[in-house]
Amino acid sequence: MAVSMSHKQKAYQGILQKIRQYMDAQHLQPGDKLPSERELAHTLGAGRSSIREALRAMEFLGLIETRRGEGTFLSTYQSFQTVELLASFILQEKQTRLNLADVITILEKEAAKLAFWNITKQDVAYLQAIIYQEADSLKDMHAIFFQCIFKKSNNKLLAKVWSLMYEFLAVEQEISNHNFFYKELIHMYETQNYQGIETLFEKMIQK
Repeated sequence: MAVSMSHKQKAYQGILQKIRQYMDAQHLQPGDKLPSERELAHTLGAGRSSIREALRAMEFLGLIETRRGEGTFLSTYQSFQTVELLASFILQEKQTRLNLADVITILEKEAAKLAFWNITKQDVAYLQAIIYQEADSLKDMHAIFFQCIFKKSNNKLLAKVWSLMYEFLAVEQEISNHNFFYKELIHMYETQNYQGIETLFEKMIQK
């Protein structure tokens, strides 16, 4: 059965959207001061109580910070704080963690295939340097390695989705593959073996 949003939920979501649009229109940057509740209510045509609730939610998520006697300021958003909070609730189920790990691997596979057409010899050298310089920490190496892959995929949305999901799961468990996996993927790029990428990732998913 489909669950629809209540009128109150829709109104609340609308207020958050208006505040976001206001921040974008004013080109606000981290450290910039937000108008008072009264000013925002007047500018956005909303009730002060609704504005107050929306600001509390934004502060809870780390988007803004209130300084006593000074006002409310846009903070440097630390997505990891929000991810950690959500992960503590959602990733309690083992099957959920396994499913998310599979989705992350699928995203990495598609990014690797998209990047195939853009990888240069210099990129191959960089990837090789990553797997050797970061050998002491497979978790860090995995993130750095695939950040490069996603950048070469030229798909910012895919990269953003992967980044959020990766951080989400990394809160609960280490994410890494065997060292040979990274070497094999680099070899696929060196030898122009596009089909080999699919096979390599299928083996990882089946494990």
